[in-house]
Amino acid sequence: MRRTHASPKRPLSGLAGPYGHPFHPVLVPVPIGAWISAAVLDVVARSGYEPGTLARAATWLVGIGVVGAVLAAVPGLLDLLIVPARTRVRGVALLHVALNSTALVVFVVDLVLRWNAPTDRAAPLAPFVLTLVGVVLMLAGAFLGGELTFRYGMRVADQHDQAVGFRTADLREAVSESVSEWHRPGSAR
Repeated sequence: MRRTHASPKRPLSGLAGPYGHPFHPVLVPVPIGAWISAAVLDVVARSGYEPGTLARAATWLVGIGVVGAVLAAVPGLLDLLIVPARTRVRGVALLHVALNSTALVVFVVDLVLRWNAPTDRAAPLAPFVLTLVGVVLMLAGAFLGGELTFRYGMRVADQHDQAVGFRTADLREAVSESVSEWHRPGSAR
């Protein structure tokens, strides 16, 4: 049965991803991976191994993370719009947004400082520290994103739809049911 109103399980817009398949969690590994990798490269560069090369690579990773974070924020903000006001989930979601937005600003400043830094040695202290601070903020925000998804079921399929996946079925039957559900007019997806 298709719902006609927005709920924390149903997307507000196709830009957020279809029911049961939100785009936000698909996109967030890009900034997470890029920013953590940049921090690792900075630490290795500061140890003296290929400092210029690793610092340049870290700069590119910080930039890739910034672009990835902006792209992930669009469906994330669309998901935020369907969270009911004055609920625990709304509070956690707003803190998630605040931490990740702050991390994004930290990494934008980090990128600007890196871009203008000498390229023959490790990143200067300020960008290095900003990377570490940004990673901590981003990981705290990611933890709250996990809370929203895995504890509160934000944008996760309804329990009825989840239960269908745990029925005993052979592989052909399971695939056939999934495909027919996607093509059925007026289906919950």
